[in-house]
Amino acid sequence: MSRKRKTYSGEFKRETLRLVETSDLSIAQIERDLGLPKGIVHHWKRQLAEDGEEAFPGKGQLKSEDELIRQLKRENEILRQERDILKKAVAIFSRPST
Repeated sequence: MSRKRKTYSGEFKRETLRLVETSDLSIAQIERDLGLPKGIVHHWKRQLAEDGEEAFPGKGQLKSEDELIRQLKRENEILRQERDILKKAVAIFSRPST
């Protein structure tokens, strides 16, 4: 039986990290009090430190860097398809006529 992974909103993560900074409680205690898995607050802190304002973009949203990569991959695929079509057209039209 598989357990469904619990997701937390970006706002919840930011508020939890704010609580860590302003509270005298340990991270472990805050995790226990909020019913969070052990070590997740450290993970969120690392994400915030690495990504800054783009940390915790939300469900279905990508960081701007990841969004740009997605768009470029899509554009690359379209260009490959167009190139392949042109190659086939050149091959068809360069056949000797009978």
